[in-house]
Amino acid sequence: MVEEVKVGDKIPSIILKEGQADYGRPVDVDIAELIKGKKVAIFAVPGAFTPGCSKSHLPSFIEAQDELKAKGVELTICIATNDAFVMEAWGKSSGGSDVGIMFLSDANAELSRALGLSIESDVFVRSKRYSLIAEDGVVTHYFSSAEESSNTWAPKVLSSL
Repeated sequence: MVEEVKVGDKIPSIILKEGQADYGRPVDVDIAELIKGKKVAIFAVPGAFTPGCSKSHLPSFIEAQDELKAKGVELTICIATNDAFVMEAWGKSSGGSDVGIMFLSDANAELSRALGLSIESDVFVRSKRYSLIAEDGVVTHYFSSAEESSNTWAPKVLSSL
């Protein structure tokens, strides 16, 4: 089992998928290349369209976009193990895409596993709920939901920047 991600770790080069409008073919996105040279906020949820993720976690980042940008965050990325079509639909229907949040699919849980943050089951692998800040691909802040889900929401992230 892989050790859980921590401050100082490098985000690995893993291909995620970005859904496209009108059911277009998903595009490959190398997460390491995407965040290279940038300060980014990455948050992951156990499932798109699930209650906690849709009512609390995602809205906290939608509402915080201006404040995150004011603190130097150039890009906010939402990741889940749902497929790229679901992630695109969630981004669109939630308003997250409209404020510039990028929705990426980790459908094979490669990133979740590499970060030591997968929830394994016989049916479907999900990501644990987390948030992190990375600068030039290196984790500078990490927020775990081990104690409280709200520890991963945008206000907690903002308070540390």
